[in-house]
Amino acid sequence: MRKNLLFSFAASLLFLTSCAGYAQPAGQSPNVIVIFLDDSGYGDYDFNGNPTIKTPNISKLKDDGVSFTQFYVTSPACSASRYSLLTGRYPGRSGFGTWVLGPTVKPHLHEKEITIAEGLKSRGYATGMFGKWHLGNPNKKNSFSAKSLPPAHGFDTWLGTNVSHDYNIAMLMKTDPAGNDPIAGYSVIAHDLPSRPDICKTLTQQCTEAAIDFIRDNKDKPFFAYVAYNMPHLGLYANDKFKGQSRRGLLGDVMEEIDDAVGQIRKTLAETGQTDNTLIVFSSDNGPWVKFRDTGYKNHPKYGEARMHVGYATPFRDGKGSTWEGGHRVPGIFCWPGTIKAGVVEQTPASTLDVLPTVFAMTGVKVPTDRKIDGRDIRGLLTENKDAKPAEPFTFFYNYHDNKPSAIRKGPWKLHVRIGSQTGNNYGFKASRQTPLLFQVEEDLSERIDRAAEQPELVEKLLTELEAFEKDLKPDLF
Repeated sequence: MRKNLLFSFAASLLFLTSCAGYAQPAGQSPNVIVIFLDDSGYGDYDFNGNPTIKTPNISKLKDDGVSFTQFYVTSPACSASRYSLLTGRYPGRSGFGTWVLGPTVKPHLHEKEITIAEGLKSRGYATGMFGKWHLGNPNKKNSFSAKSLPPAHGFDTWLGTNVSHDYNIAMLMKTDPAGNDPIAGYSVIAHDLPSRPDICKTLTQQCTEAAIDFIRDNKDKPFFAYVAYNMPHLGLYANDKFKGQSRRGLLGDVMEEIDDAVGQIRKTLAETGQTDNTLIVFSSDNGPWVKFRDTGYKNHPKYGEARMHVGYATPFRDGKGSTWEGGHRVPGIFCWPGTIKAGVVEQTPASTLDVLPTVFAMTGVKVPTDRKIDGRDIRGLLTENKDAKPAEPFTFFYNYHDNKPSAIRKGPWKLHVRIGSQTGNNYGFKASRQTPLLFQVEEDLSERIDRAAEQPELVEKLLTELEAFEKDLKPDLF
């Protein structure tokens, strides 16, 4: 009997170690909530200067924590960006080969990747996802693989869409032990979401209610909730309660519903006594989809008068699908009352790559050492704990449609070796390895003044660093 108990204990320990390779002795175990919007620009918030969109609850989240003025995503499109958030790795390591995984493609998030959810689950956390996945989809090309969906990557429960809600094959799904649609363990609530405005207008509400139920159900144990709202990705849908209420029209209605949802989540934390033991991270997957505003589409079969509904990257150039700042720079808020500094506007650059190593450090999960983790532990920027190590210097690579770098940021300088935009507008610039562009983006927010000719030594140094990164950038788990 004693041998059996010892064997059972050893097997359990081995399981935890093999799952994440990094379990540590138990300590403080804060809950973690990551709220991730879709296509929400830097200028879509009143605290960043928007004059007609009210976001008081997100502003309160900012006031209660640290808000980054220079916060980045690795890709200006969704699948690649979400990969980096969940794994702490540049999208070139994913093996996707593209920045968006359509619903009929074979690739999906590889089963050997370690996500935030898997790391926290190894520490006994309950894990739930509520919202858009878009990191793989069961289909004929991957034999309807269950490994393509969230529960294969550390999530105990999920309610949300497999892809963006504008795809014809988009489904609202949930985990269900008795379900078998499209594969065992899942049920589909609604198919073909573009034809179901009655469902689309409830997506924010349904994900919020599911997240709140999850928080209440797990009030006595640590939990991780990944709340990945579908909005404000086109087409835009607001619940009837919010429709027509904003001075900014439908975009404002959508943003104000999301803001209300953030308020509901924080209210639930207060009611369950978890406010001071919960880290909330708030951001967006990329900038606004300016392609539709700039091309002036009207009566689009999916997006309606999309020109009127696209958000703002102000004061940055371009938006989603571009290599300019407006595609990669997004809001970034970290809030944990009593632990993270309150009311701090942090001007030091950071990115979604930093979320995984920082969360792991705060929860006692060891960062995996058998693969490249590109993010940094940024506790030194968030807390006044003298034992927290200073964040490593910020060097950042902007990635384009092939998940390969298009630019490098080091200090205040950004060097472009290629530029791209879904609008087809290069704003009068050209960039290549032979003739790169150099901008001082802390002075020149809109990237208008090329400084390459006056900084030849810096240009050469940044080119060398970018080329070294390219040699290192390869899938390492296949």
